[in-house]
Amino acid sequence: MTHTFHPTVLREYDIRGIIGETLGADDARAIGRGFGTLIRRAGGRKVAVGYDGRVSSPMLEHALVEGLNASGIDVRRIGMGPTPMLYYAEASAEEVDGGIQITGSHNPANYNGFKMVFQGRPFFGADILTLGEMASAGDWDDGVGTVEDVDILDAYIDRLLAGLDGLDADVLSRLKVGWDAGNGAAGPALEKLDARLPGEHHLLFTEVDGEFPNHHPDPTVEENLEDLRSLVSAKSLDFGVAFDGDGDRIGAIDGEGRVIWGDQLLMIYAEDLLSRQPGATIIADVKASRALFDHVAACGGQPLMWKTGHSLIKSKMKETSSPLAGEMSGHVFFADEYYGFDDALYAGIRLIAAAARLGKSITELRSAMPQMLNTPEMRFQVDESRKFAAIEEVQQRLANSPDEVNATDGVRVTNDDGWWLLRASNTQDVLVARAESDSEEGLQRLLDQIDDQLAQSGLERGESVGH
Repeated sequence: MTHTFHPTVLREYDIRGIIGETLGADDARAIGRGFGTLIRRAGGRKVAVGYDGRVSSPMLEHALVEGLNASGIDVRRIGMGPTPMLYYAEASAEEVDGGIQITGSHNPANYNGFKMVFQGRPFFGADILTLGEMASAGDWDDGVGTVEDVDILDAYIDRLLAGLDGLDADVLSRLKVGWDAGNGAAGPALEKLDARLPGEHHLLFTEVDGEFPNHHPDPTVEENLEDLRSLVSAKSLDFGVAFDGDGDRIGAIDGEGRVIWGDQLLMIYAEDLLSRQPGATIIADVKASRALFDHVAACGGQPLMWKTGHSLIKSKMKETSSPLAGEMSGHVFFADEYYGFDDALYAGIRLIAAAARLGKSITELRSAMPQMLNTPEMRFQVDESRKFAAIEEVQQRLANSPDEVNATDGVRVTNDDGWWLLRASNTQDVLVARAESDSEEGLQRLLDQIDDQLAQSGLERGESVGH
């Protein structure tokens, strides 16, 4: 028995494809065979499996469980829920050696995929390519595994609520918060959470619907926050929280309807955390605002700029014992009193906790942030064979630049006008650009520098493409 995956499916951070075109039951079965074999060879026995609310998820889950069982792995099925609930199932039970969530995340409704954890660490990059090599060689162990169904939703909600332990009950009871589940997999968990949270809470779109009838579940796109903004305004709420399709990325708006972007959320979390853990290392990706790195330093922390990609950030956290990290995309990782994985429901709880502990409203915290002018993330198509080469050319040309050049992930150049970034996406044939300044003129000069570097490599900043 061998299996060949469609060439677009095995990606840097996860496995993803279009149902019926590039991804189907046979692929899920092969993933189960390969992952199960690797777990067994590492001395493991049991894998937790969960899935999101997409129409195709139950079909893929059935085939995945078959594949795991056929490799001699026992499966703990936790059913439908957000990706972080699967991470919780893996992290909180000693007898569980790995976890797989079937999820299409924030992709269109006809996509689906897999996110994996292997003995407590992210499973990505070379790990994922290994599954492809094993499948084409038929290099799988044989065995017979068992299946058990376990309902962990209530235990997961208990664990989320622990994020409010020790806080002033009166302060918490006065908070008014809006929540938008976007018809994604976090809906049922959010309803259970709402029933037990102190304060006043208003919920949108908690019914799971894999067609996403109200808006697309990507909270980093401002138009997807319009319903939440209207709710916060109509009910005079303190702030609002939104989730992506599988509940591992957070978006937020303050009481005045302003978006609180990923790096701005991290500024709030960092201020709260550093008041209790002075000197801690706080990690953010290369797309984050200079205001964040400055704020971490001003609050007595050690800011660390790292590569974009949730698996890369999680690995760096372990290496540096960082208690907090985040990305512009809304992945936030807490390892101070939590497990270090990205959980948007927990991040929502920690936003409540930060407001209560710091004695300031989320709107006040947002208003205190410096007014930076920045571009959105500009993504433009560049041939796969050129994208990394072009970045290398830019790095070489800037080797003797008087500006500060950071090559952690692509090229991030800092000068008197602010900073600009050019990096190759790990998951698509695109280059990503971003710039930030405190003046319109400065921002234009930074964009001119990006365009100049691209031109020298025979490229131009074309139409921006989506994720």
